[in-house]
Formats: sequence, C-alpha cells, structure tokens
Amino acid sequence: MNRWGDGAFDAYLPAETVLQQVETAVIATDRASNLLYANAHAAKLFGFPEDFYHLIGHSILRLGFEKADLVKAAGLAKQVLRGLVWEGTFISVRQDGSRVFVRAQAAPLRHPSGAIDGIVIFAREAMRRGTEREFDRIGLLERIGERLAGSLELDRTLRHVAEALVPQFADHCFIDLRHSDKLVRRVAMHAKGWQPGPGTWAAVGEPIRYPPGHFCAQAMARLDTVVVEDFDNQRFPAPSAASAAACAGVAVSSVIAAPLLARGELLGVLSLALSGLTHRDGIRYDSFDREFVGAVAGRVAIAIDNAMLFEEERRTALAFQTSLLPQQIPKLDGLEIACRYVPAKPLETRGQGIQTQVGGDWYDVIPLSAGRVAIVIGDVEGRGARAAAIMGQLRAALRAFAQDEKPPAEMLRKLDEWCRTLGHIETDAHGVPTPVTPMVSCTYLVYDAWTRKLAFANAGHDAPLLIVDGEVGQLEIEHKGVLLGVRSQGVSGVPPFREEQRELPPGATLLLYTDGLTDRRTRADGSGHYTEDEAAEMLRQSVKAVAHKDVEALAKAAEDAVPGDIDDDMAIVVVRSAAAKLPSEERVYPAEPIMVSEARRMAADTFTRWGLDPGQSELACLLVSEVVTNVVLHATLSPSPRRELVFDSASVGGAPALGGPPAVAGLDDGWGLSTFDDAPISTGLEFTVRLRRGEAAVWVEVFDSDLRLPRIRNAGENDEGGRGLYLVDQLSSRWGSRPTKEGKAVWFEVPVRRPIR
Repeated sequence: MNRWGDGAFDAYLPAETVLQQVETAVIATDRASNLLYANAHAAKLFGFPEDFYHLIGHSILRLGFEKADLVKAAGLAKQVLRGLVWEGTFISVRQDGSRVFVRAQAAPLRHPSGAIDGIVIFAREAMRRGTEREFDRIGLLERIGERLAGSLELDRTLRHVAEALVPQFADHCFIDLRHSDKLVRRVAMHAKGWQPGPGTWAAVGEPIRYPPGHFCAQAMARLDTVVVEDFDNQRFPAPSAASAAACAGVAVSSVIAAPLLARGELLGVLSLALSGLTHRDGIRYDSFDREFVGAVAGRVAIAIDNAMLFEEERRTALAFQTSLLPQQIPKLDGLEIACRYVPAKPLETRGQGIQTQVGGDWYDVIPLSAGRVAIVIGDVEGRGARAAAIMGQLRAALRAFAQDEKPPAEMLRKLDEWCRTLGHIETDAHGVPTPVTPMVSCTYLVYDAWTRKLAFANAGHDAPLLIVDGEVGQLEIEHKGVLLGVRSQGVSGVPPFREEQRELPPGATLLLYTDGLTDRRTRADGSGHYTEDEAAEMLRQSVKAVAHKDVEALAKAAEDAVPGDIDDDMAIVVVRSAAAKLPSEERVYPAEPIMVSEARRMAADTFTRWGLDPGQSELACLLVSEVVTNVVLHATLSPSPRRELVFDSASVGGAPALGGPPAVAGLDDGWGLSTFDDAPISTGLEFTVRLRRGEAAVWVEVFDSDLRLPRIRNAGENDEGGRGLYLVDQLSSRWGSRPTKEGKAVWFEVPVRRPIR
C-alpha cells in the first residue's frame, strides 16, 4: 500500500488537486498579507473574478473585507504572525455588491525551519445547515450586535440590519416602524438586487396596512415571533392582490415575522422571507430559526430605540445650532453669496459619551453703511453645547460691535476682549481649579462693492481661497494673527491684530471655510486620514472644476471636495464680486454756504438720471440739504443764520476736538436751528458728497474733517433747534455715522420704489 509521501501517491493526489476539490476556502498569504494562493472554493465564496490569479501579490485587506472589518483583519494578521490561531466571523463584500458572513480560522504558515512565513486561512459560509449551526448562530449574532453598535443614526442602523440578514439568512428583509397611528416601511432589501414591481409590495417610505390574520399582524398582536414554514400550504390574507401575485411570482417559500419591542413598547415588525431568488441548503424556516430571529429582533429593537432617542436629541441640538446662525442671507448689491453649515458625524461610542453634532463653527454676513458689508467666519475650539453657546454669544457681540463701523483690526481686538469675559473655571484631574478661556479663530472682512476694496484682519484662521478667471489660489494674508483668547492664557509677546487691504477684480470669488472641511477626513478605503495638504489640494481641484459656475455650485463642490466622514463641523461662505461696475456719483465741494444748493442740484440730477421715483428723489434731496447745511455751518469760523448740525465733542475739558472747528457760543448739542448775526466766511475746508445706487435703495454719504459724531437730542416744545437729526431718522430707512481716517462720514439710506429698468 502506498503511503502519503510516496512518489506514486503524490503523483495521483497532488496537493493542488485536493485543495481545488475541498468545499472549504483556503487562502495563503505572506507576512505582509499579500495573496499567495486561493483555491476554487475561495474564489466562489469571496466572489473573486474567474481570472483571479492577477490578484496574486495584492493585499487581501483590499480583496473583499467590508470597511468596518478592516481593523479586525489587521488584528488577525498581527495575532497569527505572533504564532497564535485566530477564529471569528467577518463580512465579505463580493464584486457584485452582495455580502456574506464568513466563519474563518487563521493559522501561521510555517517554513520547514519553523519560521512563520505567512498566514493560511480556512473559511466557509456561516449559518450553513448541519451540526455547526448553533456555533454559527452565535457568531452571526455577535456580528449583528457589532454592526448595530456601530451607529446611532436610525437609517444607518436599519440598513445594517438588512445587510446582515440578506442574503445570508433571507432573500427578503422588511422593517416597518410605527409612526403616530400608521405603520411605515423603513427598509426593503432583496437578494441579488431584485426589485418588486411598482404597486406590489410597499416601497420604502410608504404606509402599509396588514389585514387581520396576516403573519405580521399576528406577530404584533401576540408580541411574539411567527414562523410560516411552508408558505405554499398555509394561507394568509395579503395586503393586496398585487402583493399576493408578487409573492407567487418570486416563489416565496417560507417567512418569519418578529415584533420589535423595546422598553415595553411596540416599535414595529421585522419580517424575513425565503424565495426562489437564491439556491441554499434549506428553503424552509424552522423552530431553530424562530428562536434566532427572535433574538435578532430583540437586539434590533433596542438599537432602533436608541437610534430614535438619539435622532430626537440630535434634532433638538441641530435646531439650537441653526438658530444661532443666520436664518437668511440678506440680498446685497454687487455680491453673490452662498453659505453652508455641515454638522459633524456624531461621536457616538468613542469613549467620550454620546455627543451630538453641534459645534462652534459660525459665519455671518452683516450689512453696514452705504452698501458696504461685513463678512465673518470663525471656529470656536471644541464641540458640544458649550462651544455652540460661546459661538452664539460671539456672533451676537460681533453684530453689536459692527454697528460702530470700526476697522477690522479694532473689531478683532474688541472680540478678543469679549472672549476673556466668557472664561469659566474647570477642575483638573488633581482637583485644582483652572481658568479656561475659549479659543477662537476668526477672519473679519469688510467689502465695498462700489470701490471693490476689501479690508480684513485675521485671528489665526485659514486663508480663504481666491478664484480669479478660473484659477484657484489663496488670498494673500501677511499677518495671520493669533487665536482670540490667547492673551488670556498668559502668552507674552502676542502681536496685535493688523488690518490689510486688497482690491477684488471684477467677478472674483472668495471661498471662506473652517478647518472641519480639510481636517481629520477618513480615507475612502478606511486606512487612516487624509493629511491637511491632501485635503487642501482636493478642495482646490474640486473648486477649480466648477470655477465658472454660480456660487451655489461652488459651495456644493467645496462641501463634497474631501470624501469621508468629518470629525468636526464645518462652515463655508462663498462670495463673488459683481462683474459690472455699480452706479455712483461723487463730488468735492468747498465748505461754503452757496455749495448747499450745488450739492442738492447735483443730487437731484443724479437721482433723475438713475430713474428714482420723483417722490423719493425729493425726499432724498431734502435730507441732502439737511446734512450738507450742517456740515458747512460747522466748517465756518463765523456763525450764520442757518440750520446747524451739532456733534458730540471728542474733546477733553471743553477743548475743541482735533480737526474740528473752535467752540462757538450758541451751538446746539443736536441738529437744529441756531441764529447768528455774522455771515459765514470761507474756511478753506472741503466736504464730499457721495451718492450710490443699489437695486433697492440709494445711499447718500457726506464726508468732512470733523471728528465729532452726531446724536439725536429730544428737543423741547419751545426749542428752536434739535429736530434736524430727528427728521433724518424719521424720513430715511436707515442712517448713521462712522469715523474715517480724515474725520467722519454721515450717511442715510432711502428706498427705491421703482425697480431699475
């Protein structure tokens, strides 16, 4: 008799012949997990192509492991290469997209010398019929539990359930959940991508009503699992004749329905069916399967209940978050604006407790005087309710500060001071109370669409992208600045915030974003994270591809530029300057009384040329006269029987303000009428009248060298003056004043009743 190892026996039964016939998948790899060998059953089980030999030398980590199992596969390799045996269940994703639960055992592949050269894996499909069913059931329940624990999002949880059961355990999987007094189908999955005809089985999102006596109705009524072993020999009422016909058409042979119960409440029903879609060892469910599906349904119900509770918490948190962000972007002349806020993936089970998606990323668009606009984007360090609350306070404070029309650097200084007031005390691990100040990155920009001037200051935020003529670069920022709140951390030598200015070319686009867009994105293959440089390059390429499209397309491209889940929320603001020049008129006059009528005449001619409604034009000219008259009177050294604009003095101890006229007896502390005996004389000073036309309003600005800002006074019944500013306040839609480098500007806005033709 020939023995194993004899030449004649080896010739008759070579190892390759045996391995190709065995009904177990056999795979061998080297130490780096690169494929060395796979038998025919391995190709069938894992769905390798017929010519799978070209896969030799490639890592098995990329040959069918589901993304969630890549970490487990890496752990398998490490364990086996240490000389240990690994056994467990994992999911294989075949080339056709179907999933199969695989029970595998891995052992070291040893050289005759005893050294470990690689890994040998023996695998088979789990839950096959036979003596190992009980063992496989435990493994499958374990894997289903792992998948259910992998997410707190309801839709993902339901999808995981269906993917775990089809086609491994069923050809059809349905999950129907109660919504108010209705039952709504939330999941419908079928083997091999098969889909029922329209109007047959209820589709996802549609309500479904099971008639009394239906196996799903029985399961919900009894609160127990119902098994229909032989569907052909047992009759159940169908929801419709078309539904019954679909069952017959696909040859449904056996079904199971299990109620979904959590905390004593019926959430819905899970139903599974076998049909002619697949060929399997058994085509009937039995009592063993009843117990198994009941156990699965119990786990599924708890996961669904947790997911629904989390969804409610998330909706509340997101409603809180979005209420702190701009609800509507105002329509602005000379600008197209698109904004996005994308919440982060929930932290779920990362050892930090369940956290919702709220964070501290924020943006705002604030209309300023004379059509100018402030654009701000920022990011509060950290996430959660505290970061969102700090963000809301900062945004509210910045909106209030913006009304003072301070330069961008001054705005950041004020915001930095505000951050210090938001600090709180935390106790460290040793019980020592420690002051904690929020750290915030921020960019504050002011854009004038008529002059195309962009003024900005930065506080440690990433530079925005600048898109000009289809080319994507970065806005040049010389002074990046430091985070708001750093000064409160005892950091010495902190540089001040500095203002910079640029001019935006016609049609240029700025794309501002927070670091959630480029940081900590998981790679598509699950192997770590993209670097910041890789993510930034993806963003540039994605934006460049749609550079000539509208701002909404740019915002969408930026949002989708870097694949994968984000670990931080992100904000995106896209701003594009108008290609056409906006209408404006500006003229400089000497500060002499005769120039009041000249300024009014220029305004009237300009308003007529712009097609302003005659009534609105007359109103605007009246207000021009009010403002210009008072500017002229304050520029003269001698008083005049004219209406007069009076300002708050910026002087100390009664001394005149720098650049302003000397104190004159009889001046009001508001806008009104004062009478003087002498005629005005020329001072050599000048004022500027600037008119701007927008789509919905015209703006008038009057500039002079006086530093004092006007204020409204409450004139008494017998006062001669003090009503001029009140008149401007009542007749204009908005008015204000702001300091300039040379003095001040007083402005007002009058709406346009007739649209531009």
